[in-house]
Amino acid sequence: MSFKKILIVEDEMRMRRLIGDYLKREGFIIYKSEDGKKALDIFNKENIDLLILDIMLPEYDGWTVCREIRKSSDVPIIMLTARSEESDELFGFELGADEYITKPFSPKILVARVKALLKRCNVIRKEKIKVKGIEIDDEAHRIFIDGKEVGLTPKEYDLLIYLIENKNKALTREQLLNSIWGYDYFGDLRTVDTHIKRLRIKLKDKSKFIDTVRGVGYRFEVKE
Repeated sequence: MSFKKILIVEDEMRMRRLIGDYLKREGFIIYKSEDGKKALDIFNKENIDLLILDIMLPEYDGWTVCREIRKSSDVPIIMLTARSEESDELFGFELGADEYITKPFSPKILVARVKALLKRCNVIRKEKIKVKGIEIDDEAHRIFIDGKEVGLTPKEYDLLIYLIENKNKALTREQLLNSIWGYDYFGDLRTVDTHIKRLRIKLKDKSKFIDTVRGVGYRFEVKE
């Protein structure tokens, strides 16, 4: 059995202990940090599989930690915060966060989110996906554009695969949100728009294949 390593970055000791206890019961290996600087040190030393990251932290805040990690890794990141402003949530997604959970929350729901996110990241397709200069090697979890590797976050990765697998179909924002984030996700539909925007930037000239369907959502348009 492969035990997943989770790093909890939270300055409140009671909250760190609560989250850690619930995740330990599910068999996860837990690392903890009370500040952002120490969190980055742990992340760089250990093979962390997922981060639970608070925003308001000493030393480096959660935004800084997320930004630094995304420079070199697509490890799943769940932002955990008492700040409920929509702008904060959208900013978190723009930085590359995969989930956003607002305090107070149910520890059982958090555990379920952790499991669901790890499960989606571990669904492996044996055959490579190739379309219009885009190649996806799912076993290696790598994406190449005209032979050059491109780094995507787990959500961007899943979103691109879902669009390609449903090519030439108009997909609503609701469909994309439910399929990529799950039916229990209560985020704003603009979450989809934010990730599409980031995906288009990373795909560069291949972004032309992602069409905006006015009043509906998006479509990966490929003319055979």
